[in-house]
Amino acid sequence: MFLGRFSHNLDSKGRVAVPARFRDSLADGLVLTRGIDRCLTVYPMSVWRPLAERVSALPLSDPNARHFRRMVFAEAVDLELDSQGRILVPPELRRYAGLEREAMVVGVNTSIEIWSPAQWQAVNEVMERDSEEIAQALADLI
Repeated sequence: MFLGRFSHNLDSKGRVAVPARFRDSLADGLVLTRGIDRCLTVYPMSVWRPLAERVSALPLSDPNARHFRRMVFAEAVDLELDSQGRILVPPELRRYAGLEREAMVVGVNTSIEIWSPAQWQAVNEVMERDSEEIAQALADLI
């Protein structure tokens, strides 16, 4: 389970450290891809495989499904942690997420999101502002 948020710097090669508490769950490899809200998402292989199967099973006749497949797979990269617990974020994905010098690494249970600090702040402000509405809309899930 991935929980918490952590601020990390990107080095000159575009590598970002994965929090030490997350590393064991990523020891068998990971997939890094575009997230939905202009962030990046890191999936451990054990989570990626079933997700990839579900996305692949979406109907090709549905234009939204085709776009979603492209979004998930086209820029996905299969990675491993280096000896210092870092991952190399490719330039295209850094541009997509607006990552420059800093990154917020956020645990979201079965995956990890990587945000630019500015994007994370904007999303966090929405969550804080709309927290009561969000809680009411999702109350049946709890």
